[in-house]
Amino acid sequence: MALSKNKIRAINALSKKKERDESGLFLAEGGKIVSDLLPIFHCRTLVCTNSFMDEHPLTKAEETILAEKEEIAKASLLQSPPSALAVFEKPHYAIDNGRIAKQLTLALDTIQDPGNLGTIIRVADWFGIEDIICSQETADVYNPKVVQATMGAIARVRVHYTELEEFLRENKEVPTYGTFLDGENIYEQELSSNGIIVMGNEGNGISERISRLIRNRLFIPNYPTGRATSESLNVAMATGIVCSEFRRRVL
Repeated sequence: MALSKNKIRAINALSKKKERDESGLFLAEGGKIVSDLLPIFHCRTLVCTNSFMDEHPLTKAEETILAEKEEIAKASLLQSPPSALAVFEKPHYAIDNGRIAKQLTLALDTIQDPGNLGTIIRVADWFGIEDIICSQETADVYNPKVVQATMGAIARVRVHYTELEEFLRENKEVPTYGTFLDGENIYEQELSSNGIIVMGNEGNGISERISRLIRNRLFIPNYPTGRATSESLNVAMATGIVCSEFRRRVL
């Protein structure tokens, strides 16, 4: 089956959130990411090279289109054409407060940069965090740039969108943590094996309405203390440091 102009337009349209929301579909690109997602999500359309298909003979998709990289480039949003791209159905996850109470969970308060969100999902996957709760204002996890930045971690981490303030109130018995410039040194505080770690917006940090619901205010100190340094850490980098310290304590 050839890669038609209509098919190319339909794939390209998934770069727009409105189209993703209306269709319930998202785009993933790259051999590694596509191969990670194929066993997890229902694939509507797979466009790939013969060599990709030879390496993944058990691949299942409603529609498979074999094409040369030059053809794939016409549908791809990447600068360099990948060996595979795929259109998947969005999964539907329910927030399980019972599970949240027993595990470590990330909550994101208006993270707006797609690269940061994708990296945070990848960090969560690395540290065994299986649920991320996002405010409605957080970037769309199915933005192709976010999907690309997760490097396949989106297959193993459930990302939910909800009213974050309401979620924290519903889970008020669960320990809550957040990073603040006026917080307490994370390396000197008691950390639990379960809890909700809130990370804030790139420019403004955690909003005031959310910060009122956080009982444990943490700070990542620079080294050495008192040395002139950067004003703050990138939120994805800070998330990695915080998750690492939580996991180090409970291993």
